[in-house]
Amino acid sequence: MKKLPKRIALIGAGIMSATLGILIKKLIPDATIDIYERLDEISAESSDAWNNAGTGHSAFCELNYTPTNEDGSINIDKAVKIGGQFEVSKQFWSFLVESDMADTKVPFINDIDHMSFVWGADNVEFLKKRYAALTQYAMFEDMIYSEDHDQIANWVPLMMKNREINEPLAVTRMDIGTDVNFGAVTRDMIGYLKNTDDVNIHLGHEIQDLTYTKDGKWSIDIENLITDKEFSTEADYVFIGAGGGSLLLLEKSDIPEGLGYGGFPVSGQWLRCDNPDVIAKHEAKVYGKASTGSPPMSVPHLDTRIINGKQCLLFGPYAGFSTKFLKNGSYWDLPLSIEMHNVWPMLSAGLQNIDLTKYLVEQVFQSMDDRLDFLKLYYPEANDDDWKLEIAGQRVQIIKKDEEEGGVLKFGTEVVTNEDGSLSALLGASPGASTSVSIMIDVLKKSFPDHMESADWKNKMKEMIPTYGESLVDNGKLLHKTRQRTTSILKLESIN
Repeated sequence: MKKLPKRIALIGAGIMSATLGILIKKLIPDATIDIYERLDEISAESSDAWNNAGTGHSAFCELNYTPTNEDGSINIDKAVKIGGQFEVSKQFWSFLVESDMADTKVPFINDIDHMSFVWGADNVEFLKKRYAALTQYAMFEDMIYSEDHDQIANWVPLMMKNREINEPLAVTRMDIGTDVNFGAVTRDMIGYLKNTDDVNIHLGHEIQDLTYTKDGKWSIDIENLITDKEFSTEADYVFIGAGGGSLLLLEKSDIPEGLGYGGFPVSGQWLRCDNPDVIAKHEAKVYGKASTGSPPMSVPHLDTRIINGKQCLLFGPYAGFSTKFLKNGSYWDLPLSIEMHNVWPMLSAGLQNIDLTKYLVEQVFQSMDDRLDFLKLYYPEANDDDWKLEIAGQRVQIIKKDEEEGGVLKFGTEVVTNEDGSLSALLGASPGASTSVSIMIDVLKKSFPDHMESADWKNKMKEMIPTYGESLVDNGKLLHKTRQRTTSILKLESIN
């Protein structure tokens, strides 16, 4: 069995590194962990509440997770998978709460209804098919479907005023939906790790280079951005969880498994409501259908958030384009990421996604009036003075080499691990944070496959995730039992 690492380096102080840090400290308690973050605060990039979608993506309402097949049926595979992964995340977060690793005075997770809202005969038919397909599974069996205007107005009154009485409308509702402040839970986890033996947090430190040494270790060149001093250290295992910045660091590592990967940055913006009377009248996350050619992160939603205990209301996101890979990154990020190994994949993917390029150009040149007009499709009586533009986070979608297509643009996340499992990098975006626990379990399985199959590690995993190794998709009884438990621990609304 492979020797376990003694020195571990986690790059990026976001939800991914924080989650992996907790898992590793449980599985390898005597390991020394160093967490490096280029900013001077924790979870300030993609994990921050104002930068992240924050929905608690559970596939209850995100229509882009259930595309239409060529035969007109609804493909629910992605929704079912993500729904199961979110239940895993809730179990892990329950473990944090039970172990006093998370602050419960201001909850990081709150109960918020998840709804899908569509209009027009074709879209109503789509939602009805989606509802029928999903409710075959216990995970979605509590979903409610309605085309009744009065009932929908009771659920989302702001969205129903001044609508045509005969307009075809349909809504699905899931009461068990949640809102998650990923920045808050990340700070809780890293705060706990900081006070744990052999864990060191290095803020204001930027990784300059990664080199694999002859003795099977990683030499890491680091710059202290506060003192402008450079130094080097070694690690037995490296995880790159730097959000949009992961691609550039993966390229610095020179592992052959990273060849052929490129990145396409997409920025985001929100309209944020500043009228407390309006905010109080809408308590739901309501998702619509994405525009043709738009990326998944641009699915429009009128979104209730609970940020640091305060209820907020956002609409969007509106997509944009920047050559930065991080919100606090450099405009040189995209140009510097282009190398011989990914030029053709990036060009090929670009040629195949002309609709996306056109969409982003249109979004970049939108005026505030254009954005408000789009809002009024969902909230007809919106007052322009109640809303202001808020800049969201930066996402880098994966471009991957493909033998047939040359290169393909992929949405979601992907873990890249070298042959001996000593380095892993996480690329991609949504629904990353919501499924962070399952993604980090995947990292562990790729990096330490034999140990993850051992009885010792399986038992430790089950302490954190009681249903580890079992399917919540296929076992409805276990799902309901698990939901009852996590709902109680996380102090969410009770389930019937």
